[in-house]
Amino acid sequence: MYWEIVKFASSIYHMLKTLFLTIITVFSIAVPAFSQDQDSITVKKITDEILLNGKAYSNLFTLCKSVGQRLSGSAGMYKGEAWGLQTLKDAGAEKVYLQECMVPHWVRGAKEQAGFKTKKRGADPQFHVLAIGNSVGTGDKGVLAQVIEVKDFNELERRKAEVKGKIVFYNYPFNKTLLRGAYGDAVRYRGRGASAAAKYGALAVIVRSVTAAYDDNPHTGALNYNDSFPKIPAVTISTKDADNLSNDLKGNYAADNFFLRTNAVMLADTIGHNVIGEIRGTEFPNEIITIGGHMDSWDPAEGASDDGTGMVQSIEVLRALKAIGYKPKKTIRIVLFANEENGGKGAAKYAEMALANKENHIMAMESDGGAEYPRGFSCGMTKAQYAKVEQWKKYFEPLDADKFPFTEGGGGGADIGPLQKNFKTAQFGLSTTGQRYFDMHHSALDVFEKVNAQELHLGATVMTVMVYLVDKYGL
Repeated sequence: MYWEIVKFASSIYHMLKTLFLTIITVFSIAVPAFSQDQDSITVKKITDEILLNGKAYSNLFTLCKSVGQRLSGSAGMYKGEAWGLQTLKDAGAEKVYLQECMVPHWVRGAKEQAGFKTKKRGADPQFHVLAIGNSVGTGDKGVLAQVIEVKDFNELERRKAEVKGKIVFYNYPFNKTLLRGAYGDAVRYRGRGASAAAKYGALAVIVRSVTAAYDDNPHTGALNYNDSFPKIPAVTISTKDADNLSNDLKGNYAADNFFLRTNAVMLADTIGHNVIGEIRGTEFPNEIITIGGHMDSWDPAEGASDDGTGMVQSIEVLRALKAIGYKPKKTIRIVLFANEENGGKGAAKYAEMALANKENHIMAMESDGGAEYPRGFSCGMTKAQYAKVEQWKKYFEPLDADKFPFTEGGGGGADIGPLQKNFKTAQFGLSTTGQRYFDMHHSALDVFEKVNAQELHLGATVMTVMVYLVDKYGL
């Protein structure tokens, strides 16, 4: 009997020992797992809040239909600023204010005219054109001259002796095989084409629209004059009419004069504003996370994708964090930048004031690529910072937005780039599939109806998740 009691007691001891060791082992594993799971829980809360209750789409509707175009210096710009102040307040910003800056004031004027002038035929073709932003006008009399077509700057150089007294037509097509670089490849003709032609005595330039779309919608944008040469009028022409003009120049109209009239004028700089809203950090209020898009847009349409979507996504970051009850450690600041399109004055002023106020900017994020499905972020930062960001990819995989191309010291966008220069601030540029964006870009097609609500809110979701992670763990 005695030995049976001993054996029973021994078995109970070993069983309890095993149970104790098991509990200890499970507990030691569960503690970090629980901590890790808290991030997954928060990411799920963010995702559910935005995809089920998001306000970005309705905010965009109000912006596009109540405000519309917001070209710097225009009445629309000021209406947009008022919209931004109210929308940031409604989203829960604790502090909302305007930051004054001087912006260019370019006015398109009356509708452009372009077509051949000849007495040989009755109804000569008219072409769909738009004056390029910042360009001078032709004056009431317009420009009447022969057109010389060139494919690129190399051909312009070879034929420079033929240019004087003519209108230069840059017929450089969007390279559809450059899925990520076609815009940068073609936009140089819009940006530098006028001065390059003026160098050799051209009277005006016509530039094929920077888009892969094939339609009758010309796409505008900005140019930069070289002050060493005369400032001459410049227009973009729709892709269909670029081909029509090219064919006409090879056919019956080869020797005829072309008439171009634009009514653009550059007025004196005027007062604009960055619109800013923020939540003050609970632990490190002097560490600032900036998220933004730009207020201004070109005048042919509503500026929905460029960059209404970036603004409402940025505001949604703040709203969603407030909605789930998250209290950021660092100060979250939303900036609706002035004048990205034809001057970059808002970004310059924001960086200038940040430097003057000795602010500490640890991260900046920008959305300025439309509202197609998000793929991730372009990351401009140090290698050490990027190594940390890479560890968070698992939170973006379910959203199919885990592509994080890295450029050491690079930028995430035009409006946050100056923060890189002044503060070495880590940069995140929201990256989308981007295959439809340039169909609408700077044209009459950039309207609310072209934006998909689910795509827009998914972009806001991945932005908010990244802001949460950087705020919690730092870089």
